[in-house]
Amino acid sequence: MFGGAFGATDGKAREHTISVLVENRPGVLSRVAGMFSRRGFNIDSIVVGAAEEPGFSRMTIVLVGDERELEQVQKQLHKLIEVIKVSELDPAEMVERELALIKVAADRTNRAEIVQIVDIFRASIVDVSPHTVIVEVTGDVKKVEAMVDLLRPFGIKEIVRTGRVGVLRGPKSSGVHGDRRRGLQAVGG
Repeated sequence: MFGGAFGATDGKAREHTISVLVENRPGVLSRVAGMFSRRGFNIDSIVVGAAEEPGFSRMTIVLVGDERELEQVQKQLHKLIEVIKVSELDPAEMVERELALIKVAADRTNRAEIVQIVDIFRASIVDVSPHTVIVEVTGDVKKVEAMVDLLRPFGIKEIVRTGRVGVLRGPKSSGVHGDRRRGLQAVGG
């Protein structure tokens, strides 16, 4: 839950994916992360990259909480001067992906079985050594979790995950164009 400083949720906590458009300046990520930390919020996933317009970056933040807590996050984000737009992405209206690299114990006795699992998931083996393979899988969270679960019995040595990114389907956008500080918008819903 991300509302630790605000007490227990009202029982209606759910996962939220928020797109935050910011000015691309040094220290912005630190200020956003610091805001979450100071308020006792927990971030499940945060990904930052260049946006469609030069000079802007997009943060995709995944957190769990109720509507009151989500509103509090929105208010706190808008206090940061570099924040241009905050949008909650509607799960029904977005495409969401995550990439994971999974290092798995592998030898002659189990390598073929691992390759078979990788093929079923349309994943890739990106590195092979005498005692391990590194698997790359891209997909929604359920796909990545299912892959991890199937590889776990072989002995996972290391997992690196990007965190989730999302974009709205069709012509809707959480992009640069639009009014500054319009509040948290349920985009696509």
